[in-house]
Amino acid sequence: MNVAIIGCGYVGCGVARYWQQKMTFVVTATTTTPERVPTLQAVAQRVEIVKGNDPDLLHTVLKNQDVVLLSVGAKSADVYEETYLHTAQTLVSVLKQIPSVQQLIYTGSYAVYGDRNGAWVDEESLVAPANQNGQILSDTEQILLSASNEFLNVCILRLGGIYGPDRELVKIFGRFAGTTRPGNGKDTTNWIHLDDIIAAIEFARRRRLQGIYNLVNDDHFTTKELLERVCETHNLSKVIWDSSQESKRPYNVNVSNKKIKDAGYKLIHPQMMF
Repeated sequence: MNVAIIGCGYVGCGVARYWQQKMTFVVTATTTTPERVPTLQAVAQRVEIVKGNDPDLLHTVLKNQDVVLLSVGAKSADVYEETYLHTAQTLVSVLKQIPSVQQLIYTGSYAVYGDRNGAWVDEESLVAPANQNGQILSDTEQILLSASNEFLNVCILRLGGIYGPDRELVKIFGRFAGTTRPGNGKDTTNWIHLDDIIAAIEFARRRRLQGIYNLVNDDHFTTKELLERVCETHNLSKVIWDSSQESKRPYNVNVSNKKIKDAGYKLIHPQMMF
């Protein structure tokens, strides 16, 4: 099977390694960063430097592919539109000319739900992005879903916060140890381990999933609980909370993972790994 990964960063690289080694697929990986080519050559048979808004190069990459994984990540907040929206628009226009592609999988974000004051949401809940970048992510989903037809399945995985090897929780949050944080830390968090992202992408490919699926684990710690566990586990100084300052975190929501579990996916790491 020929598989192409558009945007081969932390997640894409992990999937490329899995597909090449475990499934013996022919993997094509793309990057916008020339310096990453040697790294990607270790996990993919073919590596191309491609910008998502270049239809000619994208067409060359996707020709004769069976499955496409779109796993781009914006390097900064001011390039969200170019990274997500423009890539999705270009990809959808190119896919119309490539009938070999039967499955498109996109790693999106639960950020599209916005701030629900801790309420539960599932895939049927209306999106309510809390900022412009969240709106761009929502628009990107709609553009990609519009490509779906009887020959092409489109699966959107709305990921929680990503952690895993080389991106452990202590690496993410250890710098907050002994500091004072704004708010009370009672906002809800949603996380997913890299192992589960890789496995769920393969599950979506194998089952040819169509539509939107949340991908988060079973734990829904508050930020305060999460930081306390990190600090306790690694013998770090406690975080102090100052409720007189307003928290700037825009994603206080409980994300349900029931749909993907009902589809048959079993989490590798249902609980957080500290």
